[in-house]
Amino acid sequence: MEDNNTLSLIQFSAEVELAFKNKLAIVALESTIITHGMKYPVNYETAKSIEEIIRKEGAVPATIAIIDGKIRVGLTDEELHSVSKSDNFKKCTTRDIPYVVMKKMNGSLTVAATMYIANLARIKVFVTGGIGGVHKEVSESWDISADLLELSRTNVSVVCAGIKSILDIPKTLEYLETSSVPVIGLRTSKFPEFFFSEGDCDVPMRLDSEQDCASFMFQKDILKINSGVLFAVSVPKESQADKNLVSNAINDALKKVKYEGIKGKDVTPFLLKEVNEISGGESCRSNVELIKNNALVGAKISIEYNKLINNKK
Repeated sequence: MEDNNTLSLIQFSAEVELAFKNKLAIVALESTIITHGMKYPVNYETAKSIEEIIRKEGAVPATIAIIDGKIRVGLTDEELHSVSKSDNFKKCTTRDIPYVVMKKMNGSLTVAATMYIANLARIKVFVTGGIGGVHKEVSESWDISADLLELSRTNVSVVCAGIKSILDIPKTLEYLETSSVPVIGLRTSKFPEFFFSEGDCDVPMRLDSEQDCASFMFQKDILKINSGVLFAVSVPKESQADKNLVSNAINDALKKVKYEGIKGKDVTPFLLKEVNEISGGESCRSNVELIKNNALVGAKISIEYNKLINNKK
């Protein structure tokens, strides 16, 4: 792990400590989806389900958050429940971490921030719903998620259902290509679009098993390529949202963002909330199911990668 000064800021749960001691596979999980992505009690129930799916596969979940200025890698059930009910968590990307720690605040971590902390903790696989990206009408707003920058420089593999459907997916994929971030479709040749199992863009690379994903990560480490990896997993077809319904809801929500002058980090949570309300809960239902599916896949990748690492040693 890192030096003592860094480790003094991080508190590992007993479950995660034991996992490191016993060389078990560990899967990082973000906390923004709990505090800003869903309402209570759906957020708590979903977070618990994700953790149980990972444990059932034989890996250990590590939900990452900042509580009273302490970076927590792994939460107890009581803590997870408390975070789910609280409205006192600042949404943190990587740049916000020192401020929240210094001020002893509560912080929920975005994809970028979770990647950064996971990397410090030497956790190589991170499961989320969908990553941030290039926003629509970017030429006016210049709104590009810090998730993309973190993917370009932080060696953590992100298992997701693609890029959030509210964003400009083709431009985001171009950005990732320019940043030399491997984008891999798992059992799909079309890049999944979060709520929808297949989109209009081809994936640069396709792999057809979790074992191959782990082997790719292992080979990348040998070559000392330090970017992240994006493993894009399609939401199961029976769980995908109605494309016309949600696409229309996204367009309506985007008009509202522009009309109300919503900007910066407030845009994504506002859009997701609006789309869910306009679609009558359709998007949230799909969101829950795709995250569960990602957790299953991420646990399998983590276990296979852990085997390769331990055999190497």
